[in-house]
Amino acid sequence: MNTENFLLMLGWLGELIFASWILSYGAEHLSMRFGAKFVGRTLLSVATTLPEIAIVMYAASVGLYEVAIGAGLGSNVLMMTLGLALMLLIATTKLSKAPLKKIDVSTFKIDKIFLLASALISAVLLLDGYNFIDGFIFVGMFVGYVLIAYIEMKREQKVGQAAVIQTADNKSISTPAHVMTSRNDMTKAILAFIAGTIGIVIGAGPFIHSLQTFSEDIGVSTIVLAVIISPIAGEMPEKISMMILARKGAAGAAIAIANVLGSKILNNSLLLGVAIIAAMYHGGFFTTIHNSELLWFQMVLATSITVVALIPLFRRHIGIHVGIFLVALYILSIVIQFFAPGEIKPH
Repeated sequence: MNTENFLLMLGWLGELIFASWILSYGAEHLSMRFGAKFVGRTLLSVATTLPEIAIVMYAASVGLYEVAIGAGLGSNVLMMTLGLALMLLIATTKLSKAPLKKIDVSTFKIDKIFLLASALISAVLLLDGYNFIDGFIFVGMFVGYVLIAYIEMKREQKVGQAAVIQTADNKSISTPAHVMTSRNDMTKAILAFIAGTIGIVIGAGPFIHSLQTFSEDIGVSTIVLAVIISPIAGEMPEKISMMILARKGAAGAAIAIANVLGSKILNNSLLLGVAIIAAMYHGGFFTTIHNSELLWFQMVLATSITVVALIPLFRRHIGIHVGIFLVALYILSIVIQFFAPGEIKPH
């Protein structure tokens, strides 16, 4: 084992953890002004997905279209199963500073419907390949989602609506949708959010590279690296931020759930739009990302996992049992991945 690569990996992981902590601090305090759902859906989702957006842009711009599209699909599978499960297991156990018995997800109805619709639409559009028209559709879908989130935030601020969450000792508490904060507090929250975002962008690439190098040093097979290690590494900033927020109790858990749903909607819309635009840069305006056996396999898997994972979320409350179910779903998705067909080739 190469000790230098191992220490390098740990160093960049530490940088990511610190940056994610700063980001979660900024997100938590921004939520006091703009609401937990809006911050998690939009600002935090975009910030934690920036490294992935960069990866998708690069892959598509050099002709690796399957890699670009597959990155977003793999992220959806991972975060809708293991990512959401870890958040629930932390928020509902003693790993949290204020354990919750149940989390009320009824206020995320728009997000759940939008995620389901965007997953199905992205699958249907892939049947004849993605082109510039689909790129406009995907970007438009994300803009529409952000506008809906903004309108809902303003409505909640107007009526003072709050999310009710049940704690482990059966007490009901609420997280306010809008709290007036001082100019100084808002400035610190914004600066912390920006600093955390920059830290994640700086650290994500080197961490992923060092993890892949370390994995190769210890003899991990290519398929394990591609199916398990690389997706986990790529989503590390989002997972760390989410776990830090989950430990903070009710308000943090609300932001974390909004982040998961919002970032996966982003993957089904803006991220695919970015991939198409980068492909147009590589091959011309009328470039088409053609459907393939491998890409369709990944799309069917990601869409199926998203639909199944959303089923318990359409209940009013979710808890630790849903977390265990999602862990099992993640393990199943890994087993299925080993039957993926074909090889990835540049276009």
